[in-house]
Formats: sequence, C-alpha cells, structure tokens
Amino acid sequence: MSSSTTTTLAELPALKGSVLGVSDWFEVTQDRVNTFADATDDHQWIHVDPERATAESPFGGPIGHGFLTLSLFIPMWGQILTVTDVKMGVNYGLNKVRFPAPVPVGARIRLTATLLDVEEVKGGLQLTVAGVIEREGSDKPVCVLESLARFYG
Repeated sequence: MSSSTTTTLAELPALKGSVLGVSDWFEVTQDRVNTFADATDDHQWIHVDPERATAESPFGGPIGHGFLTLSLFIPMWGQILTVTDVKMGVNYGLNKVRFPAPVPVGARIRLTATLLDVEEVKGGLQLTVAGVIEREGSDKPVCVLESLARFYG
C-alpha cells in the first residue's frame, strides 16, 4: 500500500527522521529497459537480449540496468512528498548509491523514503533523503541510496 506526506517548507524540519512514505509499485518492462538502453547507449546483452540472458546469465533472464532503477527514484519520489508552497525543486545529487540485488524484467519495484536531514540553503531547504527501492517478493533491496534535493519557496 502506498503512502505519502503533504507539508509546507516551514513544517519540513519537524519531519526529520520520519518515513515520508512508500510509492506505488512500478513494473520494469522489457520495453522500458530497451528504451533506457537506447537513451544511454548501454546495450549489454544481460539487459536487451532476453534469449541470451535466459540461456547464459546468472540471473535467469534479462535484468534492468542499475542506473535505470536509480532513475526511477524520481517518479516514485514524486508520489511520496508534496510540499505545497514550493516554487521549484531540483535534484542536488547523491551521497551514496548501491545496487544489492538485480531487477529482473517484469519485476515490480517501489520506494520507501525517509527524511534524514533538512538544512537551510539560500532561498530554501536542502533535504537529505534515504531511499530504499525494493523488489516485490524479495527480502533484499535492489537499490539503496541517499539523495539530496533542494526546494525553493
């Protein structure tokens, strides 16, 4: 079940340490993997050749790119936090990223986001968010990250 937080810039610091929410499940399709491969010029066979990946890879079939999983943080994050008085938000970067487990094509993933820190920056706030992207039916996360976002009012 998904959950989200709606708040204001002034209220964000009080949420430090809180789980902000959980996104909906998101399916990683072969079409999405192929489109990502085209966009990034990463056509490694473990991603884009289902027959070969099924026959030769240790994963038993094609898997999504780690960076595809990371990029899906953005639409899932967008489901979790709404700050009603923000005029602009930007991704400021990442402190940490790990891919502990693969994402088989056809798997569903979702994000749980926890607000680790809130710092004042000129014109707004910088949020440090711990993200855990899990795969449905697996006890091991597929991506663990620490993201920085800036919100300006």
